Amino acid sequence: MRHATIIGTGSYLPDNILTNDDMAKLVETSDEWIASRTGIKERRISKGEKTSDLAYEAARKALQNAKLDAKDLDLIICATITPDSFMPSVSCIVQERLGASKAAAFDLTAACTGLIYAMATASAFIESGMYQNILVIGAETLSKTLDWTDRSTCVLFGDGAGALVITASEQKKGIISVNLLSDGSKQEYLCLSAIPLSNPFVIKEDGIFQPTISMKGQEVFKFAVRSITDHIKTVLLKAAITAEDIKYIVTHQANYRIIEHAAKSSGIPLEKFFMNLDRYGNTSAATIGIALDEMVQKDMLQTGDRIILVGFGGGMTSGAILVEWN
Repeated sequence: MRHATIIGTGSYLPDNILTNDDMAKLVETSDEWIASRTGIKERRISKGEKTSDLAYEAARKALQNAKLDAKDLDLIICATITPDSFMPSVSCIVQERLGASKAAAFDLTAACTGLIYAMATASAFIESGMYQNILVIGAETLSKTLDWTDRSTCVLFGDGAGALVITASEQKKGIISVNLLSDGSKQEYLCLSAIPLSNPFVIKEDGIFQPTISMKGQEVFKFAVRSITDHIKTVLLKAAITAEDIKYIVTHQANYRIIEHAAKSSGIPLEKFFMNLDRYGNTSAATIGIALDEMVQKDMLQTGDRIILVGFGGGMTSGAILVEWN
């Protein structure tokens, strides 16, 4: 039986670092206010690099790490809510820049759970026998979607990209169990509007179109804690193992308090939850890929280690993947 396994990771972040003290010069806030409520100390903000630029750099590094040529790729999936354009897709732009001439390419939208959905999609393609090598990317320039006068949202987010190379293997290692969920009844918790309908037959509404993120923080918090806890239980049950068998849990990097509450709720030591949100903030679909690449660079993952990746985000979407590291 074919299994989907991760053979390469890569990440890329803009050079421009915006600290909490820097944020205090833009909006009424402080380092103490932000850090105590979120755990975030700084984030990276693009000074001109587009989502496709970040995605390309992370993808290039992932291919180098995997020791794979771009021409060996069969498919590229980019998870993003901040594409350069509706068309061409970020994945098609990256395909051309990489020279991945035989790869199909498409973008996927599942907000902050995007990389989890993209990995699950890649795994299904591989297990079906349709493709051998797939590049999965989570990339965002969230800075272009923020209301920089709203301290409840603009302090949370950053720009960045993470990428994984996933390939087919006969070894029973790699992606072991997957769980995905969506709940459209909670869609108003976290929103980012697209271009409004405008044609000769539409009566124009009063008001100014604001393509910026809006969020009901407390509702998102409760949804996130519940999602992390439930998904961990589910993927463990599907794999017929226990939390004691897990080396690390890598959640979407949104808020220290969310992760802290989820650890307590699930009865798993907080030390097992990898976090780097203090340096990068919430980069949406990119967070888990960036975290995984950092763990690889720090030599934190060894063959046979079992880790759980958990995401949650707008939609509302959520999901988890249990991986045995190869």
